[in-house]
Amino acid sequence: KGQYAYLSPHVGDMENLETVRALERGLAHFRAIFRCDPTRVACDMHPGYLSTRWAETFSQENGLPIIRVQHHHAHIASLVAEHGLDPSENVIGIAYDGTGFGTDRAIWGGEILIANCASCRRAAHLKYVQLPGGDAAIKRPYRVALTHLAAAGIDWSHDLPCVAATPDNELPVLRKQIDTGFNCTQTTSMGRLFDAVASLLGVCHLASYEGQAAVELEMLSDPSGSGAYRFDLDGTEVIALNPTPVFEAIISDFREKVPLSIISARFHAAVADSMVEICCRLQSESAIKTVALTGGVFQNVRLLELSKARLIDSGFNVLTHRIVPPNDGGLSLGQAVISLTR
Repeated sequence: KGQYAYLSPHVGDMENLETVRALERGLAHFRAIFRCDPTRVACDMHPGYLSTRWAETFSQENGLPIIRVQHHHAHIASLVAEHGLDPSENVIGIAYDGTGFGTDRAIWGGEILIANCASCRRAAHLKYVQLPGGDAAIKRPYRVALTHLAAAGIDWSHDLPCVAATPDNELPVLRKQIDTGFNCTQTTSMGRLFDAVASLLGVCHLASYEGQAAVELEMLSDPSGSGAYRFDLDGTEVIALNPTPVFEAIISDFREKVPLSIISARFHAAVADSMVEICCRLQSESAIKTVALTGGVFQNVRLLELSKARLIDSGFNVLTHRIVPPNDGGLSLGQAVISLTR
């Protein structure tokens, strides 16, 4: 309203009638206390979300225009708005999270965009892998580990914890799914990459809450650990972050009995270093010096601190969240700002 943005309490994933009713109660409450009526509706691009279907119905019933906003663009815009930047100023936006619907209809989550509050361009992303069973793999990190090993051309050896944790009757089914793409979704999710490494090391194979595997991997990491693995950067026009050498190095260290705390630290350092390398390449092409770190993966304090420090050392101005949540709790602000700017 005017120059102010008021965020409701985070409803969470809208997956049932109760959450829809909570959204409607929140909307009615805000319209009453702030004495305002909506002039447009903004929503996520994902056609299957209950929130998207609710927004479509609400816009039709009230004769309002609807603006569909790409998930990771909204994350970046929420951070830009929090810091009060000019909506037309371009930033290198690093949006790392678990799940977001991409413009190619794949599941994104490891995205680096050149973006402002009106438009964005995909500049880099984590390499695509198959996600067997789609969302079912989120609760079974061992599946994500197996698909990353397959993409890297690494054998499913039973001395690897993620392979040993997979039920014997499930292994051939997963292999067939991954090889054929049957009942698989392509993803670039950075959140799933953390899940894969956690399962590969035997840290977490079954997740009972969102982000469990990544949280446990972070807690395991040795703050004094030295060294870093290294991603390959493939492509020129759009850079693909290839984790194959990271998995090869992790497995080598695991078999050499390197402490898991050190392996975790080296993995976190690798993710941070890859951001710096990509940002330096993009800065040389675009002259953009501001980097925005957003998305649920940046709730990982170790990764956030490493990334911010190394980017600052490389001469970048780094934006991080202080008021608005980096996860989907802050997504609505970005959606609203983009819809207004457009």
